[in-house]
Amino acid sequence: MPKGIIQNRDNFLANIANKLGREQRTQDVSRPEWKHQVQWKVLANHSQDELVDVIEKQCQSIHTDFIRTTESNLEQALLKVILNYGGKSVITWDDPRFDQFGLGSFAKREDLDVSKWDVSNAEQSIRVAEQADIGITFSDITLAESGTVVLFSDNGKGRSVSLLPSTYIAIVPKSTLVPRMSQATREIHQRVQKGEQIATCVNFITGPSNSADIEMNLVVGVHGPIKAAYILVEDK
Repeated sequence: MPKGIIQNRDNFLANIANKLGREQRTQDVSRPEWKHQVQWKVLANHSQDELVDVIEKQCQSIHTDFIRTTESNLEQALLKVILNYGGKSVITWDDPRFDQFGLGSFAKREDLDVSKWDVSNAEQSIRVAEQADIGITFSDITLAESGTVVLFSDNGKGRSVSLLPSTYIAIVPKSTLVPRMSQATREIHQRVQKGEQIATCVNFITGPSNSADIEMNLVVGVHGPIKAAYILVEDK
């Protein structure tokens, strides 16, 4: 994949400097060090097990079912959730983690119509996702505080899988848990600094879709999945 091209950067930065009433600085620029950095303190001392408890409690507030399981019982737990939701058609990412977590035979089940995202035919995959009962992905980073799954949507990991089906299931490896947004954005930044190519689309998803009007009347399932479940897998 070719790298993005930054256009008009110098003119843009020069205009900002002009609005600030000073010359543009291009050397000896360092990031500010803030005296108070409370963003790193919230939940900082929690163990992974304690973070699991945090996200499980948060899921009650965001209308998301939360299931704990092990790698050996993951397929059974996943099928039970699908059955509880009455799912017949399923679309998943084309993600090697399905094989790594023992779900390689999942797509071959005769009692389910299972499709994988086809990167060579994205338009058709979008149409399949529109008609699917359930979309299933893995979480790449998981925020315990807010109950948010972070999805790196690229190659075989179409974003429509988590957005278009009426029900969304996120498989959450325990190792992906971090306290909150601060740690997630730091991890992404560190990956970029190391030269890793990050997905051009990074989605932060917190439970099923919902919205509230000016009177704060919450409505769930407005512009995306009506139901959501997180299946947390003990992977370490």
